[in-house]
Amino acid sequence: MGRAKKGRPVSGWVIVDKPAGIGSTNIVGKVRWAFGAQKAGHAGTLDPAATGVLAVALGEATKTVPLITDAMKGYRFRVTFGAATTTDDAEGSVIARSDLRPTDAQIETALNAFRGDILQVPPQVSAVKVEGERAYDLAREGVEMDLAPRPLYVERLVLAGRPDADHADLEMVCGKGGYVRAIARDLGAALGCLGHVQWLRRDWTGPFRADMGCSLEDLDRLAGTPEIDSLLHPLELALADLPELQATPEGAARLGHGNPGQVLGHLPYGTEAWASLNGRALAVGRYMGGELHPSRVFNR
Repeated sequence: MGRAKKGRPVSGWVIVDKPAGIGSTNIVGKVRWAFGAQKAGHAGTLDPAATGVLAVALGEATKTVPLITDAMKGYRFRVTFGAATTTDDAEGSVIARSDLRPTDAQIETALNAFRGDILQVPPQVSAVKVEGERAYDLAREGVEMDLAPRPLYVERLVLAGRPDADHADLEMVCGKGGYVRAIARDLGAALGCLGHVQWLRRDWTGPFRADMGCSLEDLDRLAGTPEIDSLLHPLELALADLPELQATPEGAARLGHGNPGQVLGHLPYGTEAWASLNGRALAVGRYMGGELHPSRVFNR
């Protein structure tokens, strides 16, 4: 007989408006502690210096993390021109300087190369794995790495403001795996003036927005009380980008055991979708000839 899991079997999403100065893993631990949850994970790391939306999944919602990780995300950030740093942000040491400063027109022109499908080299201080080790661990040991470029889709990247000649405020919408610090670094290089991120905020990720977020103070204040569940968003929100199919009662029973189950409605063969009964998510899978073939089943 398996050992009983510690904590509550609570499921859903907690959206934290992360402050600067704390890592994503620490936020996840705090949410899990506040809810007394059995299981927790997050969708999309934010650097300790970054602020904004950090979506934390509890319980069965952790099965939907890949959907949010793959979703589009919206950022605002400020680029400081005239200096390159070891971390591509203001936390690092300056390794090169330039007296050149770009005009607004030059920035607008340079941004064209960073839209659409691009290749991006991750920062040296990043979570990319190099021969089984995290790049940031190797970077702290003084190891210089030749990191391979990675594909990134940038849907939107615009100049949103220019506080002064040394800075530019940008807004970006991009897909999975984007490094805002790399955008700042590469933009500075393209303009010939060098650059790094001064500050960064994630406004939204998939269906989750900053105005849905709670603070660390909220978590501390409500931790361990019945009111903590008021901060919980339903698991079903993470499925917003997938079509929903209604399961028959018999289909719901089969899906609950991990078997293909009958659903109502019609989709192109092989479409990824989710099945529900009375608005409650049962499973995610592929629609095939009147049935959903589940890849993930929610046990709640």
